[in-house]
Amino acid sequence: MMGTKSKGSQPRHQEAEHKKLALTAFRKVGLLEDEDVKFMLKGSKLQKLKSRRWKKDRRMKLQDDCLSIWCESKSKSKPPTFSVMDIREIQVGHQSMVMKKHGNSFSEKRCFTIVFAGSRSSLDLVAASEEEGRCWVRGLQKLRKKAETMSQREKIHHWIHEHLRNADENNDKKMSFEEIKSLLKMINIETDDEYAYQVFKQCDRSKTNKLEESEIEDFCKFLMQRPELEQIFSYYSGEDQILTVRELKKFLKEQKEIATDENAVLIIQKFELNDTAKKNLLLTQDGFMMYLLSAEGDIFNRDHDEVYQDMSQPLSHYFISSSHNTYLMEDQLGGPSSTEAYIRALLRGCRCVELDCWEGQNGEPIIYHGYTLTSKILFKDVITTIRDYAFTVSPYPVILSLENHCGKEQQTVMARHLKDILGNMLVTARIDDEVPKELPSPEALKGKVLIKGKKFEDSGTAAEREEEEDDCEDENVKNGEKNRKEAVGELSEELMDLVVYCKAVHFHGFQHAWSKACVCELSSFSENKAKKLIIESGSLFVRYNTKQLSRIYPTGSRVDSSNYNPQEMWNAGCQLVALNFQKSGTEMDLNKGKFRQNGRSGYILKPSFMRNKSNLFDPARPRQGAGLNKTQLIIDVITAQQLPKVNKDKKNSIVDPLVRVEVHGVPEDNATKRTRYIENNGFNPVWNEVLKFTISVPEQALIRIVVEDYDSSSSNDFIGQFTLPFTSVKEGYRHIHLLARDSAPLSPATLFVRVRIKSV
Repeated sequence: MMGTKSKGSQPRHQEAEHKKLALTAFRKVGLLEDEDVKFMLKGSKLQKLKSRRWKKDRRMKLQDDCLSIWCESKSKSKPPTFSVMDIREIQVGHQSMVMKKHGNSFSEKRCFTIVFAGSRSSLDLVAASEEEGRCWVRGLQKLRKKAETMSQREKIHHWIHEHLRNADENNDKKMSFEEIKSLLKMINIETDDEYAYQVFKQCDRSKTNKLEESEIEDFCKFLMQRPELEQIFSYYSGEDQILTVRELKKFLKEQKEIATDENAVLIIQKFELNDTAKKNLLLTQDGFMMYLLSAEGDIFNRDHDEVYQDMSQPLSHYFISSSHNTYLMEDQLGGPSSTEAYIRALLRGCRCVELDCWEGQNGEPIIYHGYTLTSKILFKDVITTIRDYAFTVSPYPVILSLENHCGKEQQTVMARHLKDILGNMLVTARIDDEVPKELPSPEALKGKVLIKGKKFEDSGTAAEREEEEDDCEDENVKNGEKNRKEAVGELSEELMDLVVYCKAVHFHGFQHAWSKACVCELSSFSENKAKKLIIESGSLFVRYNTKQLSRIYPTGSRVDSSNYNPQEMWNAGCQLVALNFQKSGTEMDLNKGKFRQNGRSGYILKPSFMRNKSNLFDPARPRQGAGLNKTQLIIDVITAQQLPKVNKDKKNSIVDPLVRVEVHGVPEDNATKRTRYIENNGFNPVWNEVLKFTISVPEQALIRIVVEDYDSSSSNDFIGQFTLPFTSVKEGYRHIHLLARDSAPLSPATLFVRVRIKSV
């Protein structure tokens, strides 16, 4: 392992050579001598579970960097190591679906599940003993916690040292010039051999033609240089190359931050590394860089990481994060159904999940995609999972959208499971006895679960049933003519009694809805029907959505689980815009970006012009006083840092990055602009290009920033992206922390930009 010791920090015991060069960040936080971490560094044999019959021995070992874990694998398609930073959760015992079904023969204290961020499948593992199980669980939890506290600079340092270790082909803990050239290619730099050799010789103070400990550290410092940040610092600090409180306030003012003495002093105390400078209330260049690389230098307004919006308005006044066919892990025809899919959706802040309920064996209802080869899961297992995860990341209400294909008897079983498993979480009656004039608020329904489903008066007339059948037509996969009447049948009184605020009804038109004025009625629209209504009656649709909830779902022909553009539906004020959460792409980037704000609560308050039915906002023709507020967004794309290789199998493959900025909003705001591409440099490409956009309805706009690898002969390859609401964009010099296709962090990859916002 290549690395160096922190100054003034010595291990308490003599260690092997490779340990001297490892764990820099973890010495600082005292984990080097932790017994659980020591055990993980030695590694152990575990059993990996997939099914009743698939149980294989696999060795797992923490790598010397204390951030990577090697896991023995027979699969060539998966990398043998994963990062601690990619772990979303450690489940102890029999919590996952695999453990519940196939782990009962093992003690719960031996069992644990590693759940990853993004699309990587979970690891269900059984330790050899209860004590080893506890060591792995405790150790992983400690490492995750410590990794979360690492600064961006420490993450970059770790990233470079990992590549150094890989480039050290003979494992002599020294770097020859040839190994340095290999390193540069690994980290996405194509450089002139003469220049690379010049830098190598500058660092080779020992004149041995090999870089050793401190020389390797010097080379790392050279790689971590940020000339553009040094230039900004020089501009504000002047000749003495140090920022006083007054000079820092000037910088903060231009950043549109709080430019007070108190805030400037707070920043110095938090980010300055030099004790003498800190004591004298001065900020050095290192401290300035630490500040800009921190969360406070992020493009996303960190105040929006908390719930900052009014949560006391009616449910119809919010956009609500919603999932379609939540139980599916892959496509709509033959993929697996899993409670894991509900866990993933709920942990992303999803507040409306779908359950397709069908008749099962032994009187137990099941969930799967009817008339397809998707696998089946028990209804009661899904409800148990929802109970356990509904309010892990958000306290606000969860809506269960029931697609009911069961007979009356199993509907009653469904109702009993809902009541028995959810208990007091389940809304079974109105908050007060009166017929509501508006829906209750997310605040009033905190910690509650609502049922969306059919509810016939007097057990349902023939006309009502026929209407419900029409609503089912597009919701199911179009795979042949089926007897749709079985999707309705008779309804159980017990199940109907649980439908309180979200009664599913057929849409008869806007006039009919207003004349009936029943806020508890909810209609579902296929994406095609919703688009037609938006084109023909956009402002009426917005008005309808001020009082009632509407749910939009993908057309049945999307058997590959692809998604429609959710922005079109949000422009009409539709609240429950249901997407296939398992399908990565632009549409899910927009969804995740929109719901990134307001504490990831899954509820976003609509703009005021979409909550007032007298405003008549028209997404196709916004006007002054009803949404129109022309604003200019100027983004200076300056540099990028540590972009990953697209083709990791090809050692000499280096990316040619370009940056594309997209605006998604009302039709007239939709726009895309891009920079030129930079040849053969993914490590620190420089653009210094200005992209300008005019946005007419900024409160509805999303900004998607994409980095691609240019390809002259085919479509560009995706590298990373970040999407956020325009209203969450911070002005000034900002870093953008890129996400992978599945939204997992691409740490330490960043873009560095300057943002300006002006009224037009």
